[in-house]
Amino acid sequence: MKTVIDVHTHMLSSKWVDLLEAHGGPRYSVMSVKGGQRAVHLDGAPFMTLTEGMFDYDLRVKNMNKARVDVAVVSLTCPNVFWGGAETSTRTAHLMNDDMAQAQRAYPDRIRWFASLPWQHAEAAVAELERAVGSGAVGVMVLGNIAGSALTDPGFAPVWEAIDRKALPVLLHPTAPPGLSEMDLVPYNLVASTGFLVDTTLAVVRMIFDGFFDRYSKLKLIASHGGGTLPFIVGRLDQCYDNMPACREKIAQKPSDYLRRIYLDSVVYRQEALDLCVSVVGDENVLYGSDYPHNIGDMAGCLARVDALPAARRDKVRGGNAERIFRL
Repeated sequence: MKTVIDVHTHMLSSKWVDLLEAHGGPRYSVMSVKGGQRAVHLDGAPFMTLTEGMFDYDLRVKNMNKARVDVAVVSLTCPNVFWGGAETSTRTAHLMNDDMAQAQRAYPDRIRWFASLPWQHAEAAVAELERAVGSGAVGVMVLGNIAGSALTDPGFAPVWEAIDRKALPVLLHPTAPPGLSEMDLVPYNLVASTGFLVDTTLAVVRMIFDGFFDRYSKLKLIASHGGGTLPFIVGRLDQCYDNMPACREKIAQKPSDYLRRIYLDSVVYRQEALDLCVSVVGDENVLYGSDYPHNIGDMAGCLARVDALPAARRDKVRGGNAERIFRL
């Protein structure tokens, strides 16, 4: 069967945690949560739990072998480097990109990586993009919002233009959505179970209605966690387009047409959900992902659901589609 390529899987470093603790305040903090683990918090709400696997490439490769995953395209997770001011954000991006480039050199057949950029500082972000691609990055990571700002904010346009010129894949990963206190997302780790899906969904829907995919026609956007709620609400988006003039201000195609131009990963945890993803965006646009090593990541389970697809479709999702868009 086809090579298995995991496009949604994360790595950190202890230096990243140290920098976040030193410079992420007052909004970001690292504190213990129920069960004894430590987690990154935003305004007191836990949203990213630290696990052993995030810091250990040897353990990663061991677990990849166990799950029969061939290649991992690793990325930093949220809150990425979107904190600490221009100097700290740029320095942290540089640090993490160098760390991942070193991991690729150590495991040249197993590791590829997404660049992290100081998106809030466009000139520095474009410079770091050039440096990271020169060091081997095969794509770029962004979060569903950048320190509370929408991805369609004009201030980010120079970064998107640089990425589009290179036709790079972009992993859109959620983070804690703005308004988490008003939505009462602090109890029960609601950011992880529900808030993340809200963040991804709002980000992509806003991009669609803003004409984003017409402006950046070479962009290969991968919407994490099966695109949040996008496969389920696509009919509603089209209905709004047909009946609400505000939804047609900047686009001349239905939202469902734009959805077939983006990519979804397989981090959905139910076979029916994966089948829906394939139905909505097509079998050329779904990619295997595991969310390893987050505590709800599932390298083997996500692959088992992919392997349950019909054979031709299965091989595309396992790795064929990723080989194409990452040019591996």
